[in-house]
Amino acid sequence: MKTRLQHEIIRYLILAAAALLLALDYRTFVAWGQLYPGGAAGLAMLVQRLSQLAVDFFGLDYEVPFGPINLVLNAIPVYIGFRYIGKRFTLQSLYVIFLSSFLTDILPVDALTAFIPAHELARLQSDPFVTSLFGGIVFGFAIALCLRWNATSGGTDFIAIYLSEKKGRETWNIILGLNAVILLAGGFWFGWTGALYSIVFQFVYLQVIHLMYRTYQYQTLMIVTTRPDKVCEAIYRISHHGATVLDARGSFNGEARSVVMSVVAADDTSHIYALCKSIDADAFINTVSTSRVIGRFYLRPRD
Repeated sequence: MKTRLQHEIIRYLILAAAALLLALDYRTFVAWGQLYPGGAAGLAMLVQRLSQLAVDFFGLDYEVPFGPINLVLNAIPVYIGFRYIGKRFTLQSLYVIFLSSFLTDILPVDALTAFIPAHELARLQSDPFVTSLFGGIVFGFAIALCLRWNATSGGTDFIAIYLSEKKGRETWNIILGLNAVILLAGGFWFGWTGALYSIVFQFVYLQVIHLMYRTYQYQTLMIVTTRPDKVCEAIYRISHHGATVLDARGSFNGEARSVVMSVVAADDTSHIYALCKSIDADAFINTVSTSRVIGRFYLRPRD
C-alpha cells in the first residue's frame, strides 16, 4: 500500500511538472511566435485571440483568459476519454488540463525571460523558426511525459489514442491533418507567418512524441534459440503476448534450432532482449519494425 501511494504521488508530481511545461511553453515560445499548438489548446488560443480583438475593438480594459475557453473546448474529448479509453486515464488527464489552463492564466507573459540572457532572448523573440523549434520540443516533451504516466494534455490527444487503440497503429500524424483547419483560420485572421511556423512547431512536437512514446509502435522479434519454451515464457511474462515457434536448421553446421517469432510493443523489446540473453546467451535476435497489426493484439488496459 505504501509503495502504491508513493508511486501515485510521483505520478501526480510528474504530471504537474508536465502541466507547468505546457503553460510555460504557451506563455513564451507560443506567444513569441504567435503559434498555434493544435488541438483544443490551439483552438482555444484562436478563440481567445479573436475574443481579445472584439474586446479591444469596444475599448474594454479586459484580458480574455485562456483557461475557461480551453476547459469548454475539452468537453467532447473528455467525454470520448471517459466513454472509450478509461476513467482513471481521463481523470488524470483532467488534472493536467485544469492545472495547465490555470497556470497559463496566472504565469506572467514571457515567464522565462529571467532565465535567458538578453541577447539570446532577443534572438528567440525575433526568429520565428528557432521559436517554433524550441516550442515544439518543449511541447512534445511535456505531452510525452503525460502519456508515459497515463495521462494526456487533452484535446485531440484523446482522439489520437482512441484511434490508435481502434486501428492498432500510431495515428499521431493524422492529428497534424486535423489541425490544418485551425492553422488556416489563424492565418486568415492574424497573418500567415505564425500559421506557417505553427506547421514546423506541430511537426517537431509530433516527432518528439514519436521518439519518447512508443506504446503504439510494434516490432516483430525473430529469435533463433535452443530454448524456445523458456524464451516464449519470457516474452509472455513481459508483454503478455504469445509467440510462434518454427523448426529450423543452421546452415553452417546443420544443427537443429528453433525460431521464436512474436510481435510486441516497442517499449517491451529492451526488457525481452535482456531476459532472452539471460536464458540463452547464444540466442540470435532479429528485430523488424512493424507498421500495422491485424488480428488480436493485447494492449495493456489504462484503468
